[in-house]
Amino acid sequence: MRRLLSLLAVFAILAAPVAAQERRDHERARAAMEAGQIRPLSELLTEVERRFRGRVIEAELELEDGVWQYEIKILPSNGRLFTIELDAATGALIRSRGPVQERSSGEAVMPRPSAAKR
Repeated sequence: MRRLLSLLAVFAILAAPVAAQERRDHERARAAMEAGQIRPLSELLTEVERRFRGRVIEAELELEDGVWQYEIKILPSNGRLFTIELDAATGALIRSRGPVQERSSGEAVMPRPSAAKR
């Protein structure tokens, strides 16, 4: 029991800086959005879903070289994941990786599943 408590204490000490950094990152991101420096993720996801085929499976906000960027991973029906990076202020595409699938004009967009339906 004493050994388990010691291991838990060590884990808590090691995890504390990570949790504190994540909290600071979250606070910086919130402040940037409130200051109008970045667009809300929900707005950009709507645009991403109109432009690209597939389902967004992960989105992350990062500060890269002083520029806020959203990194978004998309999984199309063929199962070949691709990633896009968007300027968080403008929504402009910075870069993409993987087999990007863009929608053709007029192609229907499937509605995003709501959390209430789960």
